[in-house]
Order: sequence, then structure tokens, then C-alpha cells
Amino acid sequence: MVRRYELSGEAYALLAPLLPPGGRRGGQWNDHRTTLNGILWVLHTGAQWRELPKRYGRWPSVYDRYNRWRRDATLDRMLARLHLRLDAAGRIDTDLWCIDGTQIRASRAAAGAARTAEVKVLGEPGDHALGRSRGGFGTKLHLVVDSGGVPLAAVVSPGEAHESRFVDPVLRAVRLTTGHRGRPRVRPRRLAGDKGYSYPTVRRYLRHSGIGAVIPTRSDQRANGAFDRRAYRRRNIVERVVGWLKENRRLATRYEKLAVNFLAMVKLAMIQRCLRVLHLPDRA
Repeated sequence: MVRRYELSGEAYALLAPLLPPGGRRGGQWNDHRTTLNGILWVLHTGAQWRELPKRYGRWPSVYDRYNRWRRDATLDRMLARLHLRLDAAGRIDTDLWCIDGTQIRASRAAAGAARTAEVKVLGEPGDHALGRSRGGFGTKLHLVVDSGGVPLAAVVSPGEAHESRFVDPVLRAVRLTTGHRGRPRVRPRRLAGDKGYSYPTVRRYLRHSGIGAVIPTRSDQRANGAFDRRAYRRRNIVERVVGWLKENRRLATRYEKLAVNFLAMVKLAMIQRCLRVLHLPDRA
């Protein structure tokens, strides 16, 4: 029986080698594919973990493995594997990348996480990437994609944080390699952003990094050299990818108390987006 959101055999075969060895003594142990499909069900429906259908196993077990894969960087390795596959196939454009930030409203369930030393060890920010802005209480998601719509990296911040402050963090989060001695390739030739990125600090950073700025100037600013309008029209791809990500209800509203868990959900959605770009179906 074909069910929505479940990975096809071809898609799972690409990710399976990156998963830890399965099975343990005593009790019942879901196979990794069933567990991963259960996590994707939560991502797409936005439902509580307790509402997980029984076909995916006990919800505490699925939730525990989701946390384990987030902590041991299994999800990061999945995304990196797909980026390498896309890059080898010539599907990642390194000429023009596009950047944007979007507001994610937080549910009341997202509030109340403890601020303890243990949380800091997990890489969790003290503010849990939650804050109040004109859009209300929530998180801001900063995303960079290539001109073909491949999501390359994402970082999260409190809702009131300005997009211009996160150009460097989101570009540093991109993990691509040149294939030559494994050296990282983390810089596009040009970066397109809307007027929210039209600040001297951003332009100076891009210039020092050897990246051309495809950013329009605001009405209160003087023209900043030649502006490539044709390239800028391609920037809407990042807005379309944001819209696709938010079709996953777990991303349209933030329910996770910890920022690292919310970002892991974002990465799961990015993994599915990369699978689609590779033309590997989601469904079994």
C-alpha cells in the first residue's frame, strides 16, 4: 500500500548506508526505514508525536531515534550525501546563490524550555532562537539556496533578529567540497538578496569574501555600482523554496522547545527537497 510521505526504495537505498547499525537485544526494534517514515509523517502533518500511527511503532521509540540522529549528526550526513550527489551530477549552481529570512510563528508548546548547562552542551542557544517581533512570538529561519532551488544551508535565530546579521553564519553552514583534496567550497560567485540585505556591512563582507552582491539599494541609499536586474529576478527561487518548506506543517508553526530540534526538522525537509531534485520519489 502506497502512503503519503514515505520514502521510496530507491530514495531509502541512498540514505541507508549513513544510518547506524540497527537492532538491539531485548524488546522490539523498528527497522530504520519504518522509523524514518514515521518521523517524516510528523514533519508533514505537524501532529503531536503521541498521535503517530501504530504502523510506525511506539512513538517514544521513534522520537528517541529522531533525537539520536540529530545528536550524532546522522541527518547532517544525509544532507551532505545528497549535496555531493547533486554536485557530481552538475545540479548545484555555484554562480548564483539566493538568501532570505522568513518568520516562523511559535506555538505556546515551544515556550518554557529550561536554560541549563546541559542544554548549552547540546549547542542550544540560550534564547532557544525564540523572540518577539512585529510578527509575534517566533523564530526566524535564514535559508540559502542555489539558483535551481537546491537548499544548501539553514540557520535559526530569534524572531526579532535582522536578516543582515546572518549572511556569514548561513554561508558558513554550507558544506560543499570541490572534489580536490576535500577542500571546502563555501563561496558562490554572486549572492542575491532583497533590500533587507542592503547594508554597508553586508556589502563589505561580500566584497572581502570575493562574492558579487546582487542586492538592490533602498530608497534612502545611493546607488552602489551596477545592479544586475536579470540575475535579481532569479532570486524569487528562495521564496518558492521557503513556501515549499512551509507546506510541511511542522515548519509552518514551531512546536519544538529546542532550537536544535526545530532545525533538525528543517534539515529533514531539505533532505526531501534534494531527493525531489534528484527525481527520487518520496513514496514507497
